[in-house]
Amino acid sequence: MLKLYVIRHGETEWNTQKRSQGRLDSALTEKGKEDARLLGERLKETDFQRIISSPSTRTMETAMLVAGNHRTYIETDERLMEIHLGAWQGKVEADIEREYPEQFHAYWNQPESYVGVGGETFLDVKKRIHKFLLELEKTTPNGNVLVVTHGVVIKALYLLCRNAPIEEIWAPPFIHGTCLTVINVQNGKMELLLEGCTAHCS
Repeated sequence: MLKLYVIRHGETEWNTQKRSQGRLDSALTEKGKEDARLLGERLKETDFQRIISSPSTRTMETAMLVAGNHRTYIETDERLMEIHLGAWQGKVEADIEREYPEQFHAYWNQPESYVGVGGETFLDVKKRIHKFLLELEKTTPNGNVLVVTHGVVIKALYLLCRNAPIEEIWAPPFIHGTCLTVINVQNGKMELLLEGCTAHCS
């Protein structure tokens, strides 16, 4: 059986500013770094066959801090990148709401009808994370795999686990920085064992 340990990157400077990141990047805060180190301590006895990260700087740095002394090579996969937010990227939430009121409302309240300006839809994200999972189970059917990714990707992953529609993408839990989700994967079926856990956080 494949066991996935899925984590969101640590808190970033832009997270604290409520600034949209998407495919752009910002540095981890001291809290983000410390939480990643604490998660690494929590997982230090877990033997990972693979560690796979989104290629974003914030996820790669988180992966390295969590991996600590694990000698496992950190791979990257673009399918783990955050939703592409197009024209919203780099803007603070208040400005997005003012400049794109209809899209902003749809993003949070009618996600099934959200269409960004030059970016992706939630369905796009769900499709690419599904392809990633299918391929991962074929190449690594057994063992523990650490996946370091982003909030919307983890939310899309929950939809797949629950066989739920896009309308439910914002259902609890909230995906905090370095939160841990654990999923068993076998024969294409996924079972959520732990969701968005932050017990290790400072």
